[in-house]
Amino acid sequence: MCEHATKDSCLGHDEAGGSRRRRIWELPTNCHCPLIGVCLPLAMLRRLVNKLLVRPLEGDDYDVHVWAVHECAVRNRMSELLQRTLDERFAVVLRQFRSLRDPAALHAAWRQAVDRGDVAGPFWATLTHPRCDLAMIENVVRDMHMIQHQAGASARVDLGRFAALQKENAALARELEQTRDKATRAADARARELARQTEQAAQLRADLAQRDSTIDALRRELDALQAALPDLRDRERLVRRVEELEAREQALSDKMAQLRQRFARERQGALAQAASTPSAQPVPAAQTEPALDLADKTVLCVGGRSGNVPNYRELLEREGARFMHHDGGLEQASELLDTSLAAADLVICQTGCISHQAYWRVKDFCKRNGKRCVFVDNPSTSSLSVRLRKVAMPVAGSVA
Repeated sequence: MCEHATKDSCLGHDEAGGSRRRRIWELPTNCHCPLIGVCLPLAMLRRLVNKLLVRPLEGDDYDVHVWAVHECAVRNRMSELLQRTLDERFAVVLRQFRSLRDPAALHAAWRQAVDRGDVAGPFWATLTHPRCDLAMIENVVRDMHMIQHQAGASARVDLGRFAALQKENAALARELEQTRDKATRAADARARELARQTEQAAQLRADLAQRDSTIDALRRELDALQAALPDLRDRERLVRRVEELEAREQALSDKMAQLRQRFARERQGALAQAASTPSAQPVPAAQTEPALDLADKTVLCVGGRSGNVPNYRELLEREGARFMHHDGGLEQASELLDTSLAAADLVICQTGCISHQAYWRVKDFCKRNGKRCVFVDNPSTSSLSVRLRKVAMPVAGSVA
């Protein structure tokens, strides 16, 4: 503590109790090392030292620190430069500590700074404060000495932690690089897939455009064909009608074959029963009506009421005939009438419900082709039945 005593002898009581802050060269020499080490970064200290020297100071950071601490013992250009630098660096803290009027308040402010862990500025402000005596200087230096030890231990722990973090960071960097590689490969794959889908979409659009062009061309061709053949639709309808009639005829033929077989069986049974009953009296021929020979014959009914057509069909099919009907050109095409007339064995013309054109067409066709034709004035079913029973059905006859 001789240095403290020497320095204390240099400071009078009046000066210590005044309001002037101490200068760095007025502080005990044991304060200079922690002050320079804690309050000035090494890079800044080297710049300040080299600023005053003609030739830059050679040596490591320790040499620079030792030289600066040695220069603080007396007032010189270096100590004055360090004083100005520290005052400027911690000007805010100095203004805060300037309002402290007694040693107790100064000591409390220093302890608060130690608790906070921010001691560089408060260390300079406390040591140079007018109310800081030698005993407080000693306590502050001791606190800073222990803080430096703890900081060193913490630094060593931090260095170990830093090394572990570096190792972990390297592993994470490798993992990140691998992830980036995967992401890059995935992005390339998606880009290739997108390009493929884009190309496919373009091809599909081209195919769609080609299809639309083909459809337009076919539609124009169809319009041209329909314009060239105005009756094409009527012909198509006639073809469908013929196909329907052929199917109907086939179905009726099958039905008639079944009915003929049934009729033959019933007739044979009736004949056998009549032969086994000698007392039966024969029916006089005068009392029987002439039977129609319509079995397996095609009968065409032209005209008539549309509501009676099913009755016409039932009447003629009951007699074993194949029924055909034409409305005489009211709704059905008149061209189909000639086809139906040619296919019929007997023609029934409903003169009361037929157009004049169809009437003369039927009559002329039957006359030219020797087709038997029965004319019925009343379109009722009963009138048709009575009219049919008044005529015979030869294989080939004249117009009735």
